[in-house]
Amino acid sequence: MKLVQHNPWDELRAHTSARIALGRVGSSLPTAEVLRFGLAHAQARDAVHHPLDFATLDAQLKAAGFRTLQVRSDAEDRQAYLLRPDRGRRLHDDCQARLLAEAPAPELAVVIADGLSSIAVQRHALPLLEAFRERFSTDWANTPVVLAEQGRVAIGDGIGEALRAQLVAVLIGERPGLTSPDSLGLYLTFQPRVGRMDSERNCISNVRPEGLPYALAAIKLDYLAREALRLQLSGVSLKDDSNLQPVAQLD
Repeated sequence: MKLVQHNPWDELRAHTSARIALGRVGSSLPTAEVLRFGLAHAQARDAVHHPLDFATLDAQLKAAGFRTLQVRSDAEDRQAYLLRPDRGRRLHDDCQARLLAEAPAPELAVVIADGLSSIAVQRHALPLLEAFRERFSTDWANTPVVLAEQGRVAIGDGIGEALRAQLVAVLIGERPGLTSPDSLGLYLTFQPRVGRMDSERNCISNVRPEGLPYALAAIKLDYLAREALRLQLSGVSLKDDSNLQPVAQLD
């Protein structure tokens, strides 16, 4: 008699990373699954606490032809960032003064913030941004890519407002799950300014090869950015109908 009783859903595990068909030993889980759970939990914790290598990311972005700036939030360290979410949303005063001096005002500002998964940003921010650059038509030479340390989504409002940008796209590490410690989130806001509500943003979630691929995420972000500029709005009033575009426009 086998100790491990397998689940009828075993074949479905090949199609998802979700924790299904774990099997059982008596009334408990098999040892292998308990160990996998512990590993997944450790990876999720590491994603939150591991610092983002901003120097390497900055060098990679510059090598790819992007113009970068570096700022930080009002949270002085990771503990403050986690315990005081409001401080991660605020741009530090010293950084705001530097951004106000930037010229000319860009159509689009891109913000890359560490968020709750530095691993996601380190792995996926540059490939996603390169895919988006191929689709979205703007003056990329004057489009700032702002690296924001200890930043949350709303830090993009202060950054975009200081730069006088029409649009801000925030690329940020999402809160890690047990099977997805490296999901990247995208948040688009028209006419960013401090005080914008979450309902005034559009979100694209779970950007990574095992989730929403870079190419498809770039299509969605390009569509939303173009429509936001055309309709002069973003958020709940702007719907992602990118799947309704003619096939020729998706190539």
